[in-house]
Formats: sequence, C-alpha cells, structure tokens
Amino acid sequence: MYSVLKRLLVGRPLSSAEQEHQRLAKTIALAVFSSDAISSTAYATEEILRVIVPLAGLAALDYLIPIAFIVVILLAIVAFSYRQTIFAYPSGGGSYVVSRENLGVNPSLVAGASLLTDYILTVSVSVAAGVAAITSAFPGMRHNTVPLCLLLIVLITLANLRGVKESGRTFAVPTYVYIFSLALLVGIGLVRSFTGHLHRLPPDPRALAEITRQGKLMTGVTLFALMRAFSSGAVALTGVEAISNGVPAFHRPESKNAATTLMWMAGILGTFFFGISVLAHRLAPTLQPEGRETILSILGRAVFGHNTPMYFVLQVSTAAILTLAANTAYADFPRLSSIIARDGFLPRQLFNRGDRLVFSNGVLVLAVFAGALLVVVKGEVTHLIPLYAVGVFTSFTLSQFGMVKHHLKEREPGWRGSMVINGVGAVATGIVLLVVATSKFTKGAWLPIVVIPLLVMLLKGVKRHYDMVRASLAVPDDWRPPRLNHTVVVLVGGVHRGVLEALAYAKSLNPDHLVAVTVVSDEEEQERIEAGWAAHGLDTPLDIIYSPYRELSRPILRFIDEIDARWDNDIVTVLIPEFVVKRWWEHILHNQTALFLKGRLLFREGVVVTSVPYHVRTGVKSGSPGSGGTGGQDSAGNGSGPAGGDGMVENRTPG
Repeated sequence: MYSVLKRLLVGRPLSSAEQEHQRLAKTIALAVFSSDAISSTAYATEEILRVIVPLAGLAALDYLIPIAFIVVILLAIVAFSYRQTIFAYPSGGGSYVVSRENLGVNPSLVAGASLLTDYILTVSVSVAAGVAAITSAFPGMRHNTVPLCLLLIVLITLANLRGVKESGRTFAVPTYVYIFSLALLVGIGLVRSFTGHLHRLPPDPRALAEITRQGKLMTGVTLFALMRAFSSGAVALTGVEAISNGVPAFHRPESKNAATTLMWMAGILGTFFFGISVLAHRLAPTLQPEGRETILSILGRAVFGHNTPMYFVLQVSTAAILTLAANTAYADFPRLSSIIARDGFLPRQLFNRGDRLVFSNGVLVLAVFAGALLVVVKGEVTHLIPLYAVGVFTSFTLSQFGMVKHHLKEREPGWRGSMVINGVGAVATGIVLLVVATSKFTKGAWLPIVVIPLLVMLLKGVKRHYDMVRASLAVPDDWRPPRLNHTVVVLVGGVHRGVLEALAYAKSLNPDHLVAVTVVSDEEEQERIEAGWAAHGLDTPLDIIYSPYRELSRPILRFIDEIDARWDNDIVTVLIPEFVVKRWWEHILHNQTALFLKGRLLFREGVVVTSVPYHVRTGVKSGSPGSGGTGGQDSAGNGSGPAGGDGMVENRTPG
C-alpha cells in the first residue's frame, strides 16, 4: 500500500543516469528560483505603508516613492554582486560556500544558519501571503486561514517531491501569468493615471481610523520610522541569492545561464516593485487593517474594475505566485542542507537524494518547520516580515565580504572592478542589516538574532558528534582484533517451532557458550516450560528467572550482566525468536515487548541482538504438529505474540 501510494503521489524512481536530464532551462529556472523574489512585489509596497500610515495617515504616500527608489538601487547592487558569485562559485551553495572558502568555518555557519532560517520563513511568508490574496477575493474564507496555509504546504511539498524539473514545469505557468497580470496592472494603471482617466481613490475613513488608532495619528514620521519602513520594503530583495545557491541545476553552461536568469529576475522585480509603488502613490488606496483586502487587490479593482475577469486573474495569479514563491525555498533549502550535511554539520540523511533525484528529506524537514511556524503565527504575514529580513541580509553581507576576500586572493582579470562591486554590496547590505536589526528588534527581529546563534551551536554539535564517531571508528596501523569468547543467549517464553528453530540457529553459530533463558511469574508457568523442554529432549541449559511482578526486560538485563561477568573478553549474542504474520492489521493484535527489549539491549556495550523470524503459515491449527504443544503461543513463547517482534510473555510490563 505504501509503495503504490508513493508511486501515485511522487512518480516512478529516476536513476542516477537521468540526473543530467533534470537540469533546468532558463525559462523554467526563472519560475523555480525567482518566484520568491518576484512574488515580493505583491506585498513589499504594502509593508512599507503599514509602518508609516499609522504615523502620518494618507500623507505617508509622500514617503513611498523615495523609499522604493532606494530599495531598487539596493536591489541592483545586490544583483550585480551575486552575479560575481555565480561565476566565482559555479558549484552552488551561495553565501555558505563563499563564506566557508574565504571567511572561515564560523562565518560560513552563520551564513548557512541564516539561509536555512530564511528559507523556512520564505515558505511561511509566501504561503501566508498567498492565502491573504485568496481571502481578499473571497472574504468568507478568512476564518480558515491556517487550514488553507497547511493545505498549500502539503500540495507544494508533494509537487517538489516529484522532482525539481517537474515542479518547475508545474509552477512556470502561474509565474508567467502573474508577470503578465502585473505588467497589465502597472502599464494600464500608470497610463490611465497620467492621462487623467484614472483618479485618486476616495479615502476609507473607517479603515483609516482603525489603522491610525481611532483617527489619532501617532508621534509622526521620524527617522527611526523611515528606517523601519525601508527595512520592511527591503524584503523585496529576499530570494535574490536563490539562483547563486542552485547554479548546478541549470543547463550547461551553468554559470552563464544562471547569471542571465538572475538579471531577468532583478529587472522584473525592480520594475514591478517601483511601478506598483508609483501607482499606489498616484491612486492613494487606503490601507486596510491586517487580514482584510490587500493593496494589490485595491489597485486591481481600481484599474480593471470590480469583479471583472482580469481582476480575478490578477488575484488568482497573485495567490499562485505567492504560494509558489515557497518553491524557491523548496529548491534551495534541500540543496543547501545537502552541502552543509556533506561538510558534517547536519545529519547525513539530508545529504542523500531520493527516488526522484531530489533531496527528499530536506523537502520534508522544510515543510514541517514552515507548517509549524504558520500555526504559531496564525498565518499572518505582518508577524513574519520582521523575522524575515535579518537572515536574508546577514547572508547577503557575509557573501559579499567573502567575495571581496576572494578577489583579493585570486586576482583574476578585472578583479578590481569586481571587488568594488562586491565591496559596495557588502557595505550596503551590512547597513541594511543594522537598520533591520535595530528598527524592528522589538517587533520580532530579536527572534532570528537569537535563533541563528543557537542554530550555529546546533550545527557545531552535529559536527562534534560525527568527528567523535569518526575518531572512534579509526583503526590504528598496529591494531588487531582480539580473540573473543562468544556466548549466545536464546530468549524463551515457551517451547514451539519458532524457539526450536532459534536454538538450531544458535548451535549453527558454534558459540563457546550457549544458554537459554526464560522469565516466569509463577510455579505453574515454570512447570509448563520445563515439561516442554524435557518432552523435546533439548540439551541446551535452560535458566529460569522468577519475576513475581511480571516484569520482563529488567530480569533479562540483569541475567545478561551475570553472563557477561562469567567470562573475560567475551561478546554476548542475544537471540530473540519472533514470528511474522502476513497481514498488516494482524500486527495490532500482538504486543511489542520484544521490540522494546531490543531497544534496551542495543545501548549495551558488548551485546549483539539478533531476531530469528518465523513466518506464520495460514491453515495451521493450534496444537498441530510442530507447535510444541503450546497452543497459540507467540514467537517468544507467549499466548499471542506480535508480528515481527513481540514480548516474551503477554500481559507483562516491559520493565
């Protein structure tokens, strides 16, 4: 059932030889790696207004264009800086690899932790913003915000588990529909506005009163407030680094195609972000309280008309691009996790590719963390934005400083000009990082400032563990394994076919010592087992442990300690007879005490645990030949054992 469901949802497995065919053309790569950056046009202008409208009311629109212009200049600097990174490090990895190669381990871990945090926030922000676009068009769905967010995460996760190329094709159409819709919105809107056919919108006094706290403006627009507004608008730059992280996913020549796609993305993003800001300044839409209609929706109704087909195309494509912006994180988080895992700072499971040549474990980890975050913030975008920018600009700054050092070290042709570009980018993004961290510290920016160092400590802890394991497994040149005394202990709950086969298997191992052990809770049970042992003429010594409180594992563990103490330089193999039933639902009819016991024994040094399975055949009645006269006993001798690993005696506590 699992295999059929997996093939239905994920698709057929792809061989490693097909990996070359999974590379992306520039048109598909733009949808995969740029959807995050392009989608920020849907909310970046609104986030600027959410900072300054409560302070200045509609007069806040006068600050919008200057702030947007500065953001576009910063976008150009960052885009040209990352273009240098793409050619210098075509293997991908972005800020993490650049920092690792040029700044050292600690800066690289900070960059890696910042990016991992940013990608989780990317999914959360994108999905929450997509749901906000849906609920703007269909207000009756606002009460289902969190379930809608989780549903979208499930759908986009399944799409990415099917493969990067397949998910890219799936998401390309909505991405280009959004670009087309936005081009019409900005183009038609600005032409009609400047020609006098589209006028300023009437203010909404009720909404404005709510935004400005019952009509009373706050302290006014201060420099600190402008810094906060700029840092909110700077979220438009999120996702710019994504292409540099995924260069190996492009068709050959990878660096050239990736750099071209980066320039396309920067041009589309800058044009639309500035265009929407100018259109908002011209039409003066009234900002609505959080959770109501978005600025983009208001502009769409003004330009296309209320409930027109083009308005709904805009809203649906906006919801799609905002949701699919999460695909940028789904493309880059698993890839970056794999690189960091290869270096030993994340679990090895994140390094391996799945059936569809994607890093499936990384995809699932990203989905879980993003979903949990959306539940915590109840799917509200504004609660996520202050968390969003710190990680982005931390990785930006480290990457650009790393590139400056790279140019100083390599001194390739034209290195001075490249160093200037990266140096300006490092200073600019560093300043923005300070602005974001200080202006939004109390609004939630403190959280990533705390989380990123904690994540760095976690990454180092993983590395220490792997280094410790590697050192423990190292073999000195003069080391030879000593001769071991081998003791085999067979766990017995009754005399039946499974136990007899386990004893035969134990003898085939030719151990130095062979013993059987059973745990009983009363004399009647002891007599029954002894009678069965004698009836089959078994010559293996049988140790009987009396457990008046019906515990199983503690008496067994104490017995193994005693066995281990009898002989020096020995290893103890514990054989657990188990039967296996055929149907999955039959598993629930039996307890799992043996499984618990194996878990306890696994952490004991010098002890090997082996299961001896006996596959139950249907049609064999209780008490038939070969059952040992014990009736319906399980694989370990109890009255109704489990499939693939039950306890030795039913109705006993594992202990």
